[in-house]
Amino acid sequence: MEFAVIGIGQSLRGDDAAGLAAVRLWQEQYPQTASRVQVELCELPGLGLLDLLDGMQAVILVDALHAPDAPGTLYRLGPDELAAFTADTQSAHGWSVAETLFLGRSLYPEVAKCRITLIGIVGGQFNLGAGLSPEVQARLTQAAALIEKEVQALLDG
Repeated sequence: MEFAVIGIGQSLRGDDAAGLAAVRLWQEQYPQTASRVQVELCELPGLGLLDLLDGMQAVILVDALHAPDAPGTLYRLGPDELAAFTADTQSAHGWSVAETLFLGRSLYPEVAKCRITLIGIVGGQFNLGAGLSPEVQARLTQAAALIEKEVQALLDG
């Protein structure tokens, strides 16, 4: 099965870097698993995300979320929940991941066939030049473990 783990975020915008940091930590903590899959770290992929999905049967996206929950709260959204995203779904990015997936499913049959799971980390501050908040930093190990669980399920499936 062709699949990838893709960390998304802006490294210079506080908690928006959570997806990047979680994927890096996962690679460090689980190097044997990480060596068996394609791993991408993308700052503002925009429509370029569709290129990364091309030819993939499954993708795990890891990204920061704006949500009313406490910073550091982890979400796992499977294909069914992601299918509910519409073009007006909010994101921390200009052209959101949700909008990109909506467009991709509409225009490209191969994207519609790709099983996409999103691991989201709720951010609290997205200021330019800031680092990760302590709340988000404290949850990175748990996020890395969740990535590992999802990857292992794909490898075993």
